[in-house]
Amino acid sequence: MITSGQLHHIMPQAAAERVEMFVQPLDAAMQEFGITTPERAAMFVAQIAHESGQLQWLVELWGPTEAQKGYEGRKDLGDVFPGDGFKFRGRGLLQTTGRANYKRVGDALGLDLVDQPDLLSEPMAASRSAGWYWETHHCNALADRGLFVAVTKAINGGLNGLEDRETFYARAKEVLK
Repeated sequence: MITSGQLHHIMPQAAAERVEMFVQPLDAAMQEFGITTPERAAMFVAQIAHESGQLQWLVELWGPTEAQKGYEGRKDLGDVFPGDGFKFRGRGLLQTTGRANYKRVGDALGLDLVDQPDLLSEPMAASRSAGWYWETHHCNALADRGLFVAVTKAINGGLNGLEDRETFYARAKEVLK
C-alpha cells in the first residue's frame, strides 16, 4: 500500500491536495494491475511522477506545438475525424493519446472515453489507465528484472526525461523498500 507520505517524499513538488486526491486511486490501480512489489511500485511511481509533472498535468499542455498539430489525421492514433488531434490529446497519468488508444483503454476499463475523453483527467480513471498501460506493455516483467531504461522506453517510446525519471526512481526505491 502506498501512502500520501511516501508520495510526498517521491514527488516533493506535488501539491498536498493533489497527493491526497491521488493516493487512494493510485493504490487501487497498483493493486488491480499487480504493481505490488517494491521494485514495480518504485518504477511505476517514478514514471507517473515524470509524465504528470508530479501529479500536476492530467491533460497535455496544448500550444499547439508542431508535434501536436501532427496528431490531426494520424491514422495510427485513430485520429480520423476533424478535431480528433485536440479532442484526444494526452490525458491521464501516462498521457494516453489518440482516438484509438482512448477506445482501447476505455474498452479495457469499462469507460466510454471516446464520448467522454475528459474522464481520463479524473484521478481514478487516470490511475487505472496508467496501470492498464503498464500491464499491457509488460512493465511488471521489466521491473522484476530491474530494467528501468526498458520501462522508460515502454512508457515514453524513448528516453525523454531519463535523468528526471531516475531521480524519482531513486527516491521511490528509498521509501518503498
